[in-house]
Amino acid sequence: MPVAELREAVPGPLDGERLDRVVAMLIDRPRAAVDALLAAGAVRLGATVVTKGSRKVRAGERLTVDLPDPGIDPARLADPDVQVPVVHVDDAVVVVDKPAGMVVHPGAGHARGTLVQGLLARYPDLAALATPGAEVRPGVVQRLDRGTSGLLVVARTVAARDDLVDQLAGREVERRYLALLAGEVEADEGVVDAPLGRSTRTATLMAVRADGRPARTRYRVLQRLEGATFVEARLETGRTHQIRVHARAIGHPVIGDLRYGGPPATRLAPDRPFLHAAVLGFRHPATGAQVRFESPLPDDLTGELAAWRNPGGGGA
Repeated sequence: MPVAELREAVPGPLDGERLDRVVAMLIDRPRAAVDALLAAGAVRLGATVVTKGSRKVRAGERLTVDLPDPGIDPARLADPDVQVPVVHVDDAVVVVDKPAGMVVHPGAGHARGTLVQGLLARYPDLAALATPGAEVRPGVVQRLDRGTSGLLVVARTVAARDDLVDQLAGREVERRYLALLAGEVEADEGVVDAPLGRSTRTATLMAVRADGRPARTRYRVLQRLEGATFVEARLETGRTHQIRVHARAIGHPVIGDLRYGGPPATRLAPDRPFLHAAVLGFRHPATGAQVRFESPLPDDLTGELAAWRNPGGGGA
């Protein structure tokens, strides 16, 4: 909810001006911030929500702008001490190889040290993408769990953000993960098609539910080991904890994923499941070209996999 509103009749000298220019002048914010307010439905002329900045205003029209909480200034979240591995950057997007243990954006229990704070220090223009009620997530269109490592993309413009959100909704984004599952998965490949929703037992967990949102995960076996299976999982949807819950649903939870019933890993941190976002591909929102990025298995997962491959050498 907004904590303040601008309510003002459009002044006579601004008759015929573009709405985004008028709002920028009246609230003294950059145009990029105004674009975010428009996209969030925070600007009204009369009783009508207007999302197009090109709309021409008329003198005397009643303009209302819902202003976000001034106590949450994304620019002030910037933290240069947070090191973020950037694998690609241009004027429209930033592609990051997130390390395990890093939270994507500030939230309950994670006020500092997040990926967003590191990116804001490096790319201050991201602050302009903050929207009312989501000031701590500027440009974020996808997330990875704290314990999951790998690739994700962050938008740098409103147009790029909207385009990437549409691609994700249209299942156009390629997302492939590497995972080590408990037990021996029988089929060489398969699809888990099971809707997901909040667990009725533990609110912070997800579960397969008949009334949940559609969720599909394809998997392919890369290697069978004694007591575990190394797989590639491809998301067709992007629900919270999707791979982890689907892996549990087929009786093969992710190694190290204690929250979803996975057995302990031999060499990983307690909150580190064996799950890595290894491939990310999408249509570049500015150029239209298909782009694809790959991230190798990080050292901690490489060591864990080696332990399972060579149990006689001190592994599982």
